Amino acid sequence: MYRKELSYYFSTPIAYIAIALYLLTISLVLWVVPGRWNIIDSGYAQADGLFWLSPWLLLLLCPALTMRLFAEERQSGTWDVLRTKPISLTRIVLGKYFAAWTVVILAQLPCLIHFAAISALAEPAGNIDHGALLGGFIGLMLVSAMLTAVGTWASTLSLSQIVCFLLAFVVGLLIMLACRLIDPATLQSGVLALQDIVLYLSIGILFIVLAIGRLSRL
Repeated sequence: MYRKELSYYFSTPIAYIAIALYLLTISLVLWVVPGRWNIIDSGYAQADGLFWLSPWLLLLLCPALTMRLFAEERQSGTWDVLRTKPISLTRIVLGKYFAAWTVVILAQLPCLIHFAAISALAEPAGNIDHGALLGGFIGLMLVSAMLTAVGTWASTLSLSQIVCFLLAFVVGLLIMLACRLIDPATLQSGVLALQDIVLYLSIGILFIVLAIGRLSRL
């Protein structure tokens, strides 16, 4: 299931367009668009703009990649065929979830190029807090894991991919605001408290369980 879903993403323009827009937006904000997050304008070897912008972009990227997971299967009628195969519902959901999350991670990995550029521009070269950058990057991975789980759950609620996208976006936004996850200081500092990690993972697991529960009733 995981391989099937992953190959689907890269056999259609979905993944390429989503990843390109994500990376282009971040690159423009960090290097081209004038402002406080522009690295050249700021005069500091820091990636605060990346950690400020990425959570907002993930609120769009994750729903865009997950909205079709089950809505498309059910709309096309292939869901009934899939359920007749000797594979458990849990494995189906997890396979689709991890395929979508893999694509999100692949979208984030090229951002390491920005870290390399910042390190080269520092005075002296390499004089940056690599631990903070790594911690912030891991934080983004955890946020994306949680939002991908929310999107997986939302894709089980409607046959309309647009409705699934909007549900995933709204619910994800409410969760992040309620838990104060959209806090640049948290990711910029690179310090991940155990309670934050547990929170991200707990919410993600909760929505995967909700997705399985919803599909079991279809």
